[in-house]
Amino acid sequence: MRKKIVAVIGGHECDTKVEGIAYKLGKKLSKVVDLIVCGGLGGVMEAVCKGFKIGGGLTIGILPGYDKDEANAYIDIILPTGLGLARNVLVVKSADLVIALPGKAGTLSEVAYCLQFGIPVISLNSWDISGVIKEERVDGAVILAKKILSLGKAGGSK
Repeated sequence: MRKKIVAVIGGHECDTKVEGIAYKLGKKLSKVVDLIVCGGLGGVMEAVCKGFKIGGGLTIGILPGYDKDEANAYIDIILPTGLGLARNVLVVKSADLVIALPGKAGTLSEVAYCLQFGIPVISLNSWDISGVIKEERVDGAVILAKKILSLGKAGGSK
């Protein structure tokens, strides 16, 4: 059976509140999905990977640059691309489902790619855009993710 991959997107810098949410999300996701993928840097990406690793999960980081040393300490599989922000399309296309935490324009571009490609995206206290599933609680986002993945409606193919 194919492994389920969830991408978690959000700012490369975040405050302690968002960092805590990302960490909790990673820890809880480790109980319901096989892998997470992210942009591999700091902020939301590092916090979610830390939580996921503590929960026993495997993490993938798709880096904007060529240097593997840029990856945060919690990335298991490091994929340097040299593509800059263009790597955002790789992050979302590698996932069956995306969960967006607060971020700036880079996060918004990833949400837009999800909508373009038909990949389900859950906004956890993040962007409020038509076509995005809004959730305010980590537990709610994890329950939604599990439901969407089990229904086989994840990972659009456009």
